Order: sequence, then C-alpha cells, then structure tokens
Amino acid sequence: MSSQNAKVAIVTGASQGIGASIAEAFRKIGYGVVANSRSIAPSSDEGILAVPGDIAEAATAERIIAAGMERFGRVDTLINNAGIFIAKPFTEYTQEDYAAVTRVNLDGFFYITQLAIEQMLSQGGGHIVSITSSLVDNADSRVPSVLASLTKGGLQSATKSLAIEYATRGIRANAVSPGTINTPMHSDVPQEDLAALHPIGRLGEQSDIADAVIYLENAPFVTGEILHVDGGVSAGR
Repeated sequence: MSSQNAKVAIVTGASQGIGASIAEAFRKIGYGVVANSRSIAPSSDEGILAVPGDIAEAATAERIIAAGMERFGRVDTLINNAGIFIAKPFTEYTQEDYAAVTRVNLDGFFYITQLAIEQMLSQGGGHIVSITSSLVDNADSRVPSVLASLTKGGLQSATKSLAIEYATRGIRANAVSPGTINTPMHSDVPQEDLAALHPIGRLGEQSDIADAVIYLENAPFVTGEILHVDGGVSAGR
C-alpha cells in the first residue's frame, strides 16, 4: 500500500490485545496503519508498518512519525493505546512501579501526541483517541489502582483540553474508557471474578473497544468525549 490518499492511523501498544484489534479495525476500513510496541514484529500486510520501540522514549515517537510519513505520506489519526496497569495498595507501590507507569502512560502520550498534532496541523486536521480506564471515574475497592487513576485520569483531562484548544483547527480529541477487557493481560485471573466487576455480568471483548474507536473516528461532531465502554460500571451499582 503506497497510496498517499488513504488515511493513516498510528496505534501504540499494537502487538497484542486491544491495540492489535484496533489496528485490524482500521485496516478493515481501508486505513494504513503504523503499529508500535516494544516487541512488534514486521507484518506481511503492506498496509501495516511496524515500528518497534519503547513509546516512553521521545526518540521512538520521532521514529514512528518519520517512518509513517516516509511510507504513507500523512498521519490522520493517533490511538494512544499503550499503557501499564499495576493494581496494588497505594502504600505498596514502589518507586520503580511509579516510574514505569508514568513513563509509558504519560511520557508516551506526551511525546507522540505532540508530534502527531504538529503533523495534523500541517495537513489541516486529524483525530486523537486515548484509551483510559473506567477506574478513573469509578474507583473500586476490589481493584486498588491509584497509579491508573493518576495517569489515565490525566489523559482524560488532557483529552478535553486538547479538544478545546484545537476545536477550530480541525483536530478532534476523544477517549475510550474501558471496563475490564478479555485480553492476555488478565489470563491469570479467574474469568468469573473479572466478570463480576461489571453490572452487565461479563467481561468486555477487544472488539468492543475497537468498535468504539471506529465510531469516534467516524463521528465528526464528537470531540472532548470520554466514551465509557465498561459494561455499566460508569452508571453505578
């Protein structure tokens, strides 16, 4: 795929789970995809450009944008999916935990989003979607998660700020706030325990999040939205 007319999405954390599903969803609607993670492998699909590297490093963000521009000639959408989640009682978090979570969840967002918006401005518009967590708005005593709330909550606030800052310049910013999703990250936890976290009584699927992202991509009048895809968690108990 070498056409510079097709739209292009960058997806971070794209080697597995939700990120891989989002990348696949964009390919299904004809987008070129620049897929990043530390361990991502090259793709046989010429419409997917794999760019390995740690998203917490500014140099990785620079390589992602440069490689995407070289292959596809444009950047239309950025999906900030890469993230680290560590569930511990607050006083048990270590300095290493704090550094790991803030580097990926916050530094990773900052570096790639800043560069992507610069490119989008030169093109006349674009779209940013960040994947956050329902725990930001709905703390649960069964899942201690201060670092998730600190970082993903920051992304939700940043989403609204970006939406307003760039509202008249063609760039939208939205977020998807998932409940617990059936991914390899949760393979060591009993499914029934995770399902019980949701009023709907089941886990979410990766496709639920990918569908939400595609909805936002195709909703030009929606910006500054935190779209909860959480099996009813945000509605209450």
